[in-house]
Amino acid sequence: MTQITEKQRRFADEYVKSGNISASYKIAYNNVKKDSAARASGSRLLTNANVRSYIDERLEQLKKESIAEQDEILQFLTSVMRGEYTEQIPVGIGEGAQQLEDKDTYLKDRVKAAELLGKRYVMWTDKQQVENITPVFVEDVPDED
Repeated sequence: MTQITEKQRRFADEYVKSGNISASYKIAYNNVKKDSAARASGSRLLTNANVRSYIDERLEQLKKESIAEQDEILQFLTSVMRGEYTEQIPVGIGEGAQQLEDKDTYLKDRVKAAELLGKRYVMWTDKQQVENITPVFVEDVPDED
């Protein structure tokens, strides 16, 4: 990571959370009270190459943590299809009371997971790729004949 001060780091972390320059600056530098001063100083901080690099690194790290990768999605769909997941559903126990019980994955959910996996692997398609070859005629007969 890049070398920035503790206050710059606090500003950058708050800016990543909220996207608000002046509020982030006022949290990191609590001696600043005016919004206009905080906005101007925060904008100046955002032009600092080290702060900008730190913010970009944090955003990339958060993006990697929050978005499922292709392998993770395929593993989840496979687990659902195989019935390895259970769902908690409310079940009445009398007099209006309910409790949660584990239930195997519904068949329709397992079929949908299998369908999505099948689409991923192009297991069934209605379209067929046909290569159309058009003959090219060349007139190479002399005019004298």
